[in-house]
Amino acid sequence: MARLTKKERFNKVIRSKYEIYNNLFLNLPFSKIHKTSILLSLFTDLCIEYYKDDKDAVSIVSDFYKKYSFDLNEGDLNNLLFKFIQFIERQVVLFDSIEDAGFSFVNNMHGQGTLRSIKEEAENFDKIEELKEFLKKINVRIVLTAHPTQFYPGSVLGIITDLAEAIHNDNTQEIRTLLNQLGKTSFIKKEKPTPFDEATNLIWYLENVFYHSTSAIYNYIYNHIFQGKEEIENTIFNFGFWPGGDRDGNPYVTPEITLKTAEALKTSIIKNYYRDLRILKRRLTFEGVKEKIALLEDSFYNYVLNPQSISAAYLDDLLDELKSIKSYIITHHDSIYLDLIDDFINKIKLFGFHFASLDIRQDSRVHNDVFMEILSNPKSKEFIDSIPENYSELNQTERYKVLLNIKGSISPDIFEEGITKKTLESIYAIKKIQKSNGELACHRYIISNCQSVENILQLLALIRICGWDNPTIDIVPLFETISDLESSEEIMDTIYSLDFYKAQLKSRGNKQTIMLGFSDGTKDGGYFMANWGIYKAKESLSKLSSKYDIDVAFFDGRGGPPARGGGNTHKFYMSLGEEIKTDDIELTIQGQTISSNFGTFDSCQFNLEQLLSAGVNNQVFKYKRHALNIENRKTIEELASISYQTYKSFKEHPKFIPYLEKMTTLKYYSKTNIGSRPSKRNTTKELQFSDLRAIPFVSSWSTIKQNVPGFFGVGTAIQSFVENGKFNDVVNLYKNSSFFRSLIANSVMSLKKSYFKLTKYLKEDKEFGEFWTLIYDEYKLTKSLLLKITGQSELMENEPAGKESIEIREQI
Repeated sequence: MARLTKKERFNKVIRSKYEIYNNLFLNLPFSKIHKTSILLSLFTDLCIEYYKDDKDAVSIVSDFYKKYSFDLNEGDLNNLLFKFIQFIERQVVLFDSIEDAGFSFVNNMHGQGTLRSIKEEAENFDKIEELKEFLKKINVRIVLTAHPTQFYPGSVLGIITDLAEAIHNDNTQEIRTLLNQLGKTSFIKKEKPTPFDEATNLIWYLENVFYHSTSAIYNYIYNHIFQGKEEIENTIFNFGFWPGGDRDGNPYVTPEITLKTAEALKTSIIKNYYRDLRILKRRLTFEGVKEKIALLEDSFYNYVLNPQSISAAYLDDLLDELKSIKSYIITHHDSIYLDLIDDFINKIKLFGFHFASLDIRQDSRVHNDVFMEILSNPKSKEFIDSIPENYSELNQTERYKVLLNIKGSISPDIFEEGITKKTLESIYAIKKIQKSNGELACHRYIISNCQSVENILQLLALIRICGWDNPTIDIVPLFETISDLESSEEIMDTIYSLDFYKAQLKSRGNKQTIMLGFSDGTKDGGYFMANWGIYKAKESLSKLSSKYDIDVAFFDGRGGPPARGGGNTHKFYMSLGEEIKTDDIELTIQGQTISSNFGTFDSCQFNLEQLLSAGVNNQVFKYKRHALNIENRKTIEELASISYQTYKSFKEHPKFIPYLEKMTTLKYYSKTNIGSRPSKRNTTKELQFSDLRAIPFVSSWSTIKQNVPGFFGVGTAIQSFVENGKFNDVVNLYKNSSFFRSLIANSVMSLKKSYFKLTKYLKEDKEFGEFWTLIYDEYKLTKSLLLKITGQSELMENEPAGKESIEIREQI
C-alpha cells in the first residue's frame, strides 16, 4: 500500500474531520436567530461570488439583506452579522482543535529533524561521540512572552484542549457537548488582563505541556544516545519567562508583580513534583524505598501550601536523595521502575525550583532617566560613594570612569513613587528571587533600545549602587533598529575591552548573550534589510567574541508571523552559516504561536526537537548548503539596500500614518482587552511612527489582509536585477543559499496570507486610492517574481499541508 503524502494525510485527518464536525457545530441550537448557520453558508457563497467581481463589503452585505432577509427587521439583520462573527470565531477554534488532534498523523514524529532521525544519522556517519559532545553544550532556550496576539480567554483555551482530545479519540458525544459549550462561552474579556494574569495563563503551558514534553525529549537523549550510563550535566533545554518581568513600556509591571510571578512559577513546579511523587509512591512500594518516597511526598505537600518554606539550596540534597533511592533500586530490586526515578531526576535538573527564568527588561532611556534622578537627589550622597555633580557635562571617557567606579547601597525609599523607585526595587527583587528560587530563577537583565556602551555601563552602575558588587546577573543588550544593528560590533568591541566588564563576564562563565530584535528591525528597515542586518550582525559579533575568547549566544526576538521573524523557525536556524555561533538557540515565543506550535504534547515535542536538530545539523553534520560566497553576498547586500530604500520611501509617504490610523485596525488595539501593555510608547495625541509597537503595527496590516511588513520592497529589489539583466544572480542566490531560501519562503507565506480583494474598493477612494494602489502593485510584483524564482506555479506549492491549512483558515 502506497504511503500517503503529507497533503493526503492533512486532508484525511484535518480537512475531512473539519467538514464533518463543522456541520455538527452549525446545527447546534445555541443561536437566538433562527437558521443562522444556513444563512452563514449563503453569506459565505455570496462573499466568494462578489469578491471574484471585485465588489466591496457594503455591496455584499446590502445585497445579502435584499436576497435573504426574509422577515428579519433591521435590528435582527445587524444582530445576525454579530452572530456570524461568533460562529466564525468558534469555527476557527474547532479547526485549531482538529489540527492539534491530528498533529502526530500529519507530521512524521520520527522523521527528518526529530531525535530518532538525528540518532540514526549520527550512527550512519559514525558521529555518535560528536553528537554526545555537542549535546553536552547546546542550549535551546524558549522564552515565553505575553504579547497581545493570544486573544482566547482561558475558558476557551480549556475547551480547545478538551476538544482536541475528544477529536483524537473520535468521541462524537463528547465533541457535540464541547461544541455546545463552545457556542455558549463568551470570547470577550470584560477587563484588560494584568501582567500577573498573563503570567498565570502562560504558566499553564509550562505546567501542562513543556514539563512533560521536554522531559520526554531529555529522557530519550539520556536513555538512547547516552545509553543511561553517563550523567548529562547540561540540561540542553531551558525556559525564559517575560510576563511579570518585562517592564519595557508597561507601567503595570511592578516589583511586587515580579515577586508574585516568581512565587507562582515556584509554586507551579512544586505542584508538578508533588504529583510525580504521588505516582512514585504508588509504584515504589517495596522495603527500603517506600519510606523515603513517603517522606518526600509529605514534604512536598507542605511545600505546595508554603513554597517559601523551601529554598533553592535544598535542590542538591533532593537530587542526592533520589540518586540514593535509584542506587538502592538497582542493587536490591532489579531496577524496577528505574525509568520513573530517572524521569523525576531529569525533571528536577531541567526545572529546579524556578521552572522558567524570569527575564527583566527595560528601555535604556528609562535607565538613563533613573540614573540622572539618582545623581540629582541630595539624599543619594548618604548611600553612594563619589557622586559627580556634573555627570552630564563630562566627556565620554570621564563618564565611563564614573560608571565603572560608582558603588553603594541606596534605599529606594528616598524617592517618591515613580520609575526610579520601581527600578531600584526591581533590582532588589532579583536578589530576593535568587535567594528563594535559585540563581536561574532571575539572572538576566535585557536592555531594550541599546545604542551605546554607556547604556550597558549605566545598568551595571545601577545594580552596583544597590549593594551588589559582584552581581550574579547576565547583562543582555538588545539591538533592534537597522542603525543599532550596524553599531552593535563597535559597542561590543569597546565593552569587551574594558577590564571591569571582562571581570564581570569571567564571573558569568565568560559568556555573553546578545539579543537581536526582528520585529522592530522589520518595522524600521523592511523585511530584507532587517533579516540581512541581523545575519551580518551575528557574523561580526561571532568573530569579535572569538577574538576576545568569549562565548556568545544570540537571543532572537521573534514573533509569530514572518514579518516579525516567525515562519519556519527551525529552517531559519539550519540556514545560518558556519561563521555564526549556533551552540545556543534562543528565541521568544509569543501569543498565539505558543498555543499553535507548542500547545500540545506532540506539537511541543516535535518543534523542540526540530530546533535542537537545527543546531545538530550546523555543528555536528556541518552541512555546507548554507555557505554564502562573495557573489552571493554582493547580491543579497544589493537586494537589501534597494529594498530598504523602497520601504523607507514608503514609510515617508504622507498617507502612511493616516492610512494606518483610518483604514486599519491599529486604533482598536488600545481598546481591546487582550494584553496588559499599552499599544504605543507614549500618550501623545498625534501618532508618530517611532511610537508604534511592532505587534499592533504588523497585526494591523495582517488584519486587513495586506501583510505589508512581510513583502514590501522585496519585489522592487528583485525587479531592479531584472531590469539590469542580473536576474540570474538572484536565482543563483536562491539555489545556493538556504538562508535566502528561508527568507523567500517566509515572504511567500506573507503573500499567501494576503487578500487584496477585501480592500480593492479603496482603489477608487479619493484620499487613499493612490496609496492602496502603491501597496497592491508591490504585492503583485513581489508575487510574480517570487513564483519565478522558486519555479512554482502558485504560492506555497512546495508546502502542501501548510498551504491547505492557510486556505481553510482564509475560507473561514
